[in-house]
Amino acid sequence: MKILIADDHHLILEGVKGKLAELGDDATFETAMTIDELHALLARDAAFDLLLMDLSMPGANGLEHVVEVRERHPGLPVVVLSGAEDGRQMKALLDIGVRGYIPKAYSPDIMLSAVRLVLSGGVYIPPMLFNPDAPPAPGPAIGEAHADASLSGLRSLLTERQLDVLRLLAMGKPNKSIARDLNISEGTVKIHLAAIFRALNVRNRVEAVVASRQLAGL
Repeated sequence: MKILIADDHHLILEGVKGKLAELGDDATFETAMTIDELHALLARDAAFDLLLMDLSMPGANGLEHVVEVRERHPGLPVVVLSGAEDGRQMKALLDIGVRGYIPKAYSPDIMLSAVRLVLSGGVYIPPMLFNPDAPPAPGPAIGEAHADASLSGLRSLLTERQLDVLRLLAMGKPNKSIARDLNISEGTVKIHLAAIFRALNVRNRVEAVVASRQLAGL
């Protein structure tokens, strides 16, 4: 398993590498600290299983470097690491095909769970994008009207408690953690998951997250 980490802070690079080493003994890492280094690495060897990239590296211009990587390497799963928690930016990145958006304020365990979800074929969406009651960010959001309608549709399929379970599921949390966070039993979590799978017409956790993303227009 080969993972490329692009960030211009040594502490971030070492911290991410250290946590992702828990993926297994076969996990290997390459790092880039500028956009030029990132492109040079990918030109030399594009056979990476995952790219985690920062948004504000030297050489970056808005989201253009993310778009460029997606165009040059469409088969490479890309996860964005960012110091910001901007819902409009998250939606824009998901729209162009990134497989996850992880705010740097999140814990290392959440990052690890998110990466596992993406490596298994899923998409990691920050829980704030599943919250239909969250106040909208100022200014026009990308696809805002469509997303609002889709979130209403998702809410019509699931109960509030099931939405809570789904938000935690999207963070990559296991049943035990979901039960602890919601102060319910693991058996109740399994019942809610079964109901979510039926409502979304999916077979497993990864498909549930992907289906909910599509329904939410993200």
